[in-house]
Amino acid sequence: MATDLLEVDPQNPSPDAVTRAVEEITRGRVVGVPTDALYVLVADPLNLHAVGKVFASKGRDSVRSLPLAICDMLMAEDLATELTSRFFILARHFWPGPLTMIVPAAAKVPLKVTGNTGRLAMRYAKSPVLNAIIEKSGHPLIATSANLSGQPTIQSGIDLFAAMDGRIDLVIDGGACTGPGSTTVDITEPYWRVIKEGAISEKDIAERLKGT
Repeated sequence: MATDLLEVDPQNPSPDAVTRAVEEITRGRVVGVPTDALYVLVADPLNLHAVGKVFASKGRDSVRSLPLAICDMLMAEDLATELTSRFFILARHFWPGPLTMIVPAAAKVPLKVTGNTGRLAMRYAKSPVLNAIIEKSGHPLIATSANLSGQPTIQSGIDLFAAMDGRIDLVIDGGACTGPGSTTVDITEPYWRVIKEGAISEKDIAERLKGT
């Protein structure tokens, strides 16, 4: 499999580039896309063949979960069995932005995507390229870090092409991503907890969730 490279303006991606990415995703393929912090691999989470390709391209253990990216709150509500007041408070303050929230997954989300946990990590990134692709596709997309499992995350399109040429189908090259990484917070339990701290501090989250 040869990997194609397509350059875009990361703040104003061309409609043709967005359409090309969506066509690849619709065919069950895997595309590398720039976000506000790093490059991610995107694919259709409801296509199990595509899900398997994401695991294979990263060399990732298939018992691990894959985060999903959304571009509006209706998508979030469609993906979860229940969204609590904590979710809406954090979403109102930090989305779109570098916050990933773990919620109970709806039945429509394949167990393979959740790592057989029934829980789902979702994020609404501040990324014109990713959000345009999600919006045109009309549904959430897998958005997992674009790197070989165990290797550092990748922050430029040309580095991604070099690292994963032949493993994925298309790289949308938006240059270098320089933003801080995402913070991940689990809100599925009675007590919320930060799984990974990134751009948003645990203190910031605690202040917003005070009393909940």
